[in-house]
Amino acid sequence: MRIDILTVFPEMFAPLSYSIIDRAVKAKLVELHIHNLREFATDKHKSVDDSPYGGGSGMVMTAPILYKAVESIKKQNPNAPVYLTSPQGKVLTQEMCREFSKLEGMILVCAHYEGVDERFIELACDGEISIGDYILTGGEIPAMVIADSTIRLIPKVIDSQSALEESFTDNRLDYPQYTRPVEFMGLKVPEILLSGNHEKIKKWRELQKTTNTLKKRPELLIKHKKE
Repeated sequence: MRIDILTVFPEMFAPLSYSIIDRAVKAKLVELHIHNLREFATDKHKSVDDSPYGGGSGMVMTAPILYKAVESIKKQNPNAPVYLTSPQGKVLTQEMCREFSKLEGMILVCAHYEGVDERFIELACDGEISIGDYILTGGEIPAMVIADSTIRLIPKVIDSQSALEESFTDNRLDYPQYTRPVEFMGLKVPEILLSGNHEKIKKWRELQKTTNTLKKRPELLIKHKKE
């Protein structure tokens, strides 16, 4: 899979060169390319935005430069859908990430400033993605979230069984985890986990998934029933 990210702040993506993502890149399970949008600007100031028609505060990223950049990137990633990071987009879910991980590639465009010219969205974007109902200073952090949550689900990046058992896989949270010591500040590891009875442990964990979800995120189970 190839992921291209278009941004005015490429230096913000340094965290993607560590840990699991870095190992996935080195193992050639994914290609990750960060592009500086200013390289596609045509004026001496490398401007990528302008004041909005109709007045108002802030600056708007221009459609011609964004479109030119995407068209250039598509020459190397021709089958990749284009997604804009935006608070107006569809909220990212684990299921969306799972579907993204099956793609040959994707192009993420990081919105910034007051937003982007609507014509770019209409002409070049296959969708808009949000990571929650709140506003950030730019789309770089959402793009990192999308890339990270997608890459880890690509086959062989992490243990396949681990991906099947984690939170949100079946509209439930994961079961509680414990490690050494057996007792810490008066709290003990549940006896069932020390029993060595794998069948009973499996049943306990399944029950704990539901219990944990009811306690922390009951709306997930309600959503599952509606579906």
